[in-house]
Amino acid sequence: MGKKEALPRWRTALAVVGGAFALTACYVVPAAGPDGTVHYGYYPLPPPGTPLPIPPAGAPAPGMPAAGSPATLTVRLYPANERATKTGVVNGTVSNMMTGKGRFVVNYEGEVLSGEATRVSNDDKRGVASAFSSGGMYMSCEYQMSTPYQGTGSCSFANGAKYQMHIGN
Repeated sequence: MGKKEALPRWRTALAVVGGAFALTACYVVPAAGPDGTVHYGYYPLPPPGTPLPIPPAGAPAPGMPAAGSPATLTVRLYPANERATKTGVVNGTVSNMMTGKGRFVVNYEGEVLSGEATRVSNDDKRGVASAFSSGGMYMSCEYQMSTPYQGTGSCSFANGAKYQMHIGN
């Protein structure tokens, strides 16, 4: 086998490998997270002719938690009376367990209050939340969810402060 015969095979192999790399690609899928931020997932395209899997009915959108998995949401409490204006906006989180229960945490006047959020029976959108701190501060809230990731309500603290609650972004 001479040098002239090896050269065309080398070029053919290079053309095949180069063509394979040229045909590989990926696509970008934007998805909104539970907090409203956009995440971009990069997925390689399958080879041409490959059958694509069909997701099962009710499967979550890319970037969203699977059914039954918790979603941590921001909670903002806006003053609704004179006592509450002394602290301004209060921030916290609620972890929605997607089971009718959630874990509620808020930092209020230097104390961490923690408790739970629970749906009202026979209503998958309305609920109550209660939290308590080791220093004796407590709060209770009523809320209504418009989606599993967004809702509104009102909260009252032991010291008389009242707030309007916004859940999610």
